[in-house]
Amino acid sequence: MSIGVKLLMLISFISYYLSPFAQSITELSPEPSSPVTNKKMVFARQQMVVSANPYISEAGHMILAQGGNAVDAAIAAALMVTLVEPQSGGIGGGGFILYFNPKESILTSIDARETSSNTTKENQFLDNSNKPLNYAQAVFLGTSVGVPSLLKGLALLHQKYGTLEWKKLFAPTILLAKEGFIISPRLHNLILKDPFLLKNKNASRYFFDKELTPLPIGYLLKNPELAKVLEEVSIHGVKKFYEGEIAKDIALAVRHHQTPGGLNEDDLKQYQAYERNVVCGPYRSWKICGMAPPSSGGITLISMLGILQNFPLGELDEINYLHYLSEAGRLAYADRDRYIADPDFIDIPIDSLIDQKYTKDRSQLISIKKSMTKAKPGNFNHTVVQLGSDSNSELPATSHINIVDKNGQAITMTISVASAFGSRIMTNGFFLNNEMTDFSFMSKENQQLIANRIEPTKRPRSSMSPTFVLDQQQRLVMAIGSAGGPSIINYVAKTITGVLDRKLNIQEAIDYPNIGSRNQETELEKGSYVEKFAQELQLRGHPLLIREMNSGTQGILINREGLWGGADGRREGVAIGY
Repeated sequence: MSIGVKLLMLISFISYYLSPFAQSITELSPEPSSPVTNKKMVFARQQMVVSANPYISEAGHMILAQGGNAVDAAIAAALMVTLVEPQSGGIGGGGFILYFNPKESILTSIDARETSSNTTKENQFLDNSNKPLNYAQAVFLGTSVGVPSLLKGLALLHQKYGTLEWKKLFAPTILLAKEGFIISPRLHNLILKDPFLLKNKNASRYFFDKELTPLPIGYLLKNPELAKVLEEVSIHGVKKFYEGEIAKDIALAVRHHQTPGGLNEDDLKQYQAYERNVVCGPYRSWKICGMAPPSSGGITLISMLGILQNFPLGELDEINYLHYLSEAGRLAYADRDRYIADPDFIDIPIDSLIDQKYTKDRSQLISIKKSMTKAKPGNFNHTVVQLGSDSNSELPATSHINIVDKNGQAITMTISVASAFGSRIMTNGFFLNNEMTDFSFMSKENQQLIANRIEPTKRPRSSMSPTFVLDQQQRLVMAIGSAGGPSIINYVAKTITGVLDRKLNIQEAIDYPNIGSRNQETELEKGSYVEKFAQELQLRGHPLLIREMNSGTQGILINREGLWGGADGRREGVAIGY
């Protein structure tokens, strides 16, 4: 990277982060909501990167400009998340990646989901009375940390489909880690509002001054420890991370925590990322393709859309659109909670869950006049054991990236450390995840085993939903995904139906107020105009929850003209293309 490019990058980020609208973050939540800002849809003729942060988008764009493909750019972008969005994702966590190559007819996915330790106990999130801990208690335990898995997934992706030299993909993040990135208002506010960062000496030293005051907005923050780790991995490969001193440091950080976990060096050495088949299903004249288990995103989204395709969403008035979207969510999430978990531990009725006859039958359970309030899971003629339902919900600290290159290759990728800053355990310049809290804390419901119960070397269920939409000629129409914990599926469904049914452009569909149900309350985005429908929804029996809904949805729409990028104004998202 030339000095001129580097300075231009720095100046552009200073201008963005110190602008008035970027300094107005006030809300407190696991990853606090930002006021919705007006984002303009971005057009590009050849290639595009959309992410939740300007640095991330620029890292991917730089690699494309150097001749890299979408895979190369995605790796560079994901690494940058570790540095500039440490609350959301990075090498201390994991994620899911979909890859599409139209010329080679490749549509595949990488499962880089964390696993539990081989020392995991089924009661590790229960108190002395064998009652489940609340989420806030469990997040900060050493037992909440799963095997960091992102790097293994990126290495597998690069090995099979990358083009540029592995080392080059680390250069943008290494450079910025050494020379410093600007603390944004959002990151500053997250640090300010999080009392648990001070409890970890490494995090405290990194984010606070000697008086324990959070570093200010605009501060140039350097991370030489992370730069060193990335340099080692860029030169020697991911074995350098999963074996040796770095792996030892990770294990020691977990075991020396005030409430130790059992993660050990053998857990890291044995971890494997997998290439998995993509799960696809029809939606009207399109094909929806998403991540298979252990993510619930693909199946639940396809099921939800399969239900919704039985209703003329584009012709409905707004109140009925909200009603049907919420009711379809109830039905799809009911099946999710009952049947979906790590496929290496349970036989999942995937084909049954997304079967068109089944989803049509499920749609007939929806009444236009009254909410079902709580949907029951479906039953199948299937060999699956009788299961209890898991009501556990992961919290929304996640980041999503979409990339389309000049040859039509595309990546849609969601990565996470679970809660904001994960477990708050920081080592070697990065945070370790708390993804083990995505398991059900209880092993049984009504004496029936829960599919997503915690077990050794198991992957917790996720809601991450990186998604491709294809047309009847197998051409890519949309790359879409979101942050937002268990609500991700609803955010993506809202955006897809907004574009395909309601004829919104990609930015308008992302900007539309967040809505939906996870088979609990019907959720409406606080401060948005859909709050005006609350009374009418209640009259139909909807239990309501009005809350901040920090989605972080990013999307690219592809048509004959080119690429249209939309970034979520609820975060710091940016689309870059040419």
